Amino acid sequence: MKILFAVLLIAFSNSPIEKNVPVAKVDMKKYAGTWYSLYSIPTMFDKESRETTTKYTLNKDGYFNVLTSYKKSNDEATYSRTSKMFPPEEGSNGELKAQFIWPIKVDYWIIELADDYSYVVVGHPEHKFLFIMSRIKKMPKKTYDEIVARCKAKGYNVTKLTSQQH
Repeated sequence: MKILFAVLLIAFSNSPIEKNVPVAKVDMKKYAGTWYSLYSIPTMFDKESRETTTKYTLNKDGYFNVLTSYKKSNDEATYSRTSKMFPPEEGSNGELKAQFIWPIKVDYWIIELADDYSYVVVGHPEHKFLFIMSRIKKMPKKTYDEIVARCKAKGYNVTKLTSQQH
């Protein structure tokens, strides 16, 4: 019985405390604009990038045209790529879809959003990536530490977070 209790205790102590879910409401007009990617668990497209800035432009068809600008490590040239971001078909929650290559769409969940839209945390239902973005190039350490603690509680491996070196 003691062994069973120990196994259950270990299993539950390593499970997320908070659910990894998208936020309930996003005002797409407020979300539009420029975001600075400050920290990330990068995707295959983002590895070795730094100083990443993403501009979301809401178009008349209701989705975002996205322009991402970045520098590569050890290279001062600025590169860019375009993509699209689609809000949910019904409602206004943070369960968006990103399209980097047509016709493939990937989950892009807004899992945390400041009331004043000063920062956003973007994740994935399977914890594949994580982005902490801000409207400015810096974030108070206390805010960052609190965000990281919440992301860890949601099951993200925050030890993989890398700085975008803005």
